[in-house]
Amino acid sequence: MNPLAALLRGSDLVDAPGVYDAPTAALAVAAGHRAVHLSGAVCSALALGLPDLGYLHGTHVAERAAGLVPALGGTPGAAAGVPLLADADTGYGNVPHTVWTARRYAAVGVSGLHLEDQVQPKRCGHLPGKTLIDLPMAAAKIRAVAEAGTGLVVVARTDAYTVTGLADAIDRARAYVAAGADAVFVEGADTLDALAEVHAALPGVPLVVNRSEAGGDTAATPSREDLAATGVRLLLHPVAGVLAALHAAAQAYAAIGRQGHAAGVPRLTWPQFTALVGQDDALALDARYAQETTP
Repeated sequence: MNPLAALLRGSDLVDAPGVYDAPTAALAVAAGHRAVHLSGAVCSALALGLPDLGYLHGTHVAERAAGLVPALGGTPGAAAGVPLLADADTGYGNVPHTVWTARRYAAVGVSGLHLEDQVQPKRCGHLPGKTLIDLPMAAAKIRAVAEAGTGLVVVARTDAYTVTGLADAIDRARAYVAAGADAVFVEGADTLDALAEVHAALPGVPLVVNRSEAGGDTAATPSREDLAATGVRLLLHPVAGVLAALHAAAQAYAAIGRQGHAAGVPRLTWPQFTALVGQDDALALDARYAQETTP
């Protein structure tokens, strides 16, 4: 069974921190996380230096995901190891484009994707001015991915909550589940009252919630226990890691500018860094075969 599907069908709430390169993926594994997430907003920022306003394409996400999977203990094409849920935005086009995106993600070892119902180019889910595509087209994209035979977990995201209201978001979520979605992600619905309504309307359907700094203070959101009681099985933390890393980098650069070195700024040691990227294993392998090939 797809490991992400197994987590969604369980009874526990699982945190999925955002990772964005092999070292951060390795850090998440070392911290004991059972799932991780790759954000489109983070990919757009790191790959293109651009905001989450529709500049990104699935090729950018798939390329970055390919570098994460080995660090998560997986093999490209096998979706093993710690499962990776990747942002697929709108699918980057119509139904054929969306299916191509799913196949590309599966080929590099992604375990699941979330697909949203905004128009393309889309906007960050926490920004105003979003526009939704028609429900039949959105459902068709979900159905096409579910029937494509990739083995991917399909998380249907709807942005209707902040555009047309909770009732429409629930109607759309119900249609997406009927089309083959494995879980539902109602963007913006992070209060217990809203989630309880979604859970009551979709009993037995795993819910995904986004705990992002883009939406404000993440500590002010409901507790993990309360979220689990309303059917939430996956809690995304898409940008916490990259924001922490950039903050640390800013401190190091400022210290270098002030005093010519970064002493006093918390950071990994060099041996910790080389361990993350497997230097000891690579050197041991090199030494083994060097001995075997020496006359």
